[in-house]
Order: sequence, then structure tokens, then C-alpha cells
Amino acid sequence: MSAAAHDGSRIVTVTPNPALDTSYTVPRIEHGASHRVAPPLIRAGGKGLNVARVVHQQGRRALAIAPVGGNTGEAFRAELESSGVPSRLVPVQAETRRSMAFVEETLGDTTIFNEAGHALQPGDWQRLAAAVVDGLQDAAVLVGSGSLPPGAPADFYPALVTLAHQHGVPAVIDTSGPGILAAARAGADVLKPNHVELREAFGGLELDDAVRELLRLGARTVVVSSGSAGMRLFSADHPRHSWAARLAEPLHGNPTGAGDAAVAALATALAEGVDEPEDVLRRAASWSAAAVLMPGAGEISERHTELEQMLIVTLEETA
Repeated sequence: MSAAAHDGSRIVTVTPNPALDTSYTVPRIEHGASHRVAPPLIRAGGKGLNVARVVHQQGRRALAIAPVGGNTGEAFRAELESSGVPSRLVPVQAETRRSMAFVEETLGDTTIFNEAGHALQPGDWQRLAAAVVDGLQDAAVLVGSGSLPPGAPADFYPALVTLAHQHGVPAVIDTSGPGILAAARAGADVLKPNHVELREAFGGLELDDAVRELLRLGARTVVVSSGSAGMRLFSADHPRHSWAARLAEPLHGNPTGAGDAAVAALATALAEGVDEPEDVLRRAASWSAAAVLMPGAGEISERHTELEQMLIVTLEETA
């Protein structure tokens, strides 16, 4: 992670397709059966919102930017205001989508249902871009996270990278599909796909080969998460090596926000000028693991320091 920290202090997150997240915890899901459940945990969510929550929880300055609309959007806005996470919400006519997570305590599995979202108008995208430009005036890092709603500009994520670099700010992108490749071509400072997203983006190419292609296209650092198998970091500054981190035993809990916690860790490391790959990876892997121990996305357990000490980190040669 070679980009220098910016003079600003905020980590600005952009979530183009936010959601009002509803998380239910049940002993076990029986398919075709009726279940009696406790009231759910309801939060303003979406990947960038989860990143901002973790950043805020850890005592760093955050600013969450997202378009919101409709009745769901009003509930989203009210919950976010009550959370204390600083935000700049762009009003739109499209109804904000919902997502539902069902956490099974017995098996430790989580089943998620995500609405696709609704198309925004051209003027909505322009106002969202204006909010990003305004947020970059006092930013250390720009984070773009999550899926895009239908009809979104194909160049949304590369445009975010370009905007960030025009303001002297490093960009962290966490998305899937063609957006990963486009962000790499734009010179994203950090890309954070999971192993499934990475292979799908490259038509089943082996992980190491896919990462090498992202670095060749222009990405500076690529961090790939693989669930309980751990996390790997690849850097354009160290083309012959990669770093891997994992726990000796998998954790049981809700992994919904684990990737977002890793992105929060990567962003804070960039903002603080942490550039040793092993140090960066340790923070990302431990925050990701600590997120699994929490009931909902957007927070990490106080055990993250303990988990960091438990990580098995290895230096590996790349082919």
C-alpha cells in the first residue's frame, strides 16, 4: 500500500446501492416450517455504510455518502442519524431497497436475501457525484463499496478512483463483476474482492493468475478474502511475494459484515500511513474475524486485538 496518507482526516465511504438491513437470529431454519423469532436488528446498511460504522466505532472520523428514497429511505435515514455515524444522504425518488439476514445459531450459518435495488435518475447520479466531490475536501481515503443498482453508469467505480486521485486521496474499491476490472484499470490503490467474486470476474481463472492480472491492469494492492480459509494480500510493490493470514480454527457467528470490516481496516491503515504488507494484512484479517463475533454487520468485537495475535501469517512466493 504505497499511497501516502492525505492531509485530511476523514474516511469517506460511498454506497451507490444502500439497503435497510434486517437481521434475524434463530436456533435453526427448518425449510417449509413456521418459525417464531425475536424482534430483528434493523440498521441502515449496504457495504459502504458498514465500513463507515466500523471506522466510527473504532474512533476514527467517517463520512457515509449514499442515495436514499421512499419510506424505506426515511427509516434508513432515521436509524443512521440515531447511530451517530456522520452521513451525507442524497434524496432520490427510487425506494431504498431492503435486505434480510437469517443467522442460525446451531449451525453458525447465515442466509441472506438482498433486493436488487431500483434505478436512479441521471440527476440523482449527478447529485451523488457532487456529494462525493464535497466530501473529498477533507478526506484521507475514499472507499467505494457494494453492488450497483440497475441502470448505473458503467464507469461509476473508475470515476470514483479518478475523483479521489484528482484530490490527492487514495481509493479503496470493494465490488464485484466487471467493476473490479474497471477499478483496476483506473489505478485503484486497494481492491478487496472475495475469492468467489474474483474468479467470477475472470471466468474461473485461478486466484493467483486473476490477482496478477488486476495488478497488471493498474491496481496497487489486492486483498482477497476466502472466508474461514483466511485472507491474502498482493502488492504491485512486491511482485514476487504475497502474504497470507488465517486463524488456526474457524470462528462461528455472522459473517455478513466480515468483508466490510476488512475494508474499514484497510482504509484506516491507508489513512494512518501503515504500509508494511504484513501489518496491513494483520489488521484487515483480525477486524474481519472480529466482525463474525457480532450480531450484525457494521461493528467488530473488542477481541480484535486478541485475534490479531492469534493469526498465522506466512510469506509466500508467487509464481
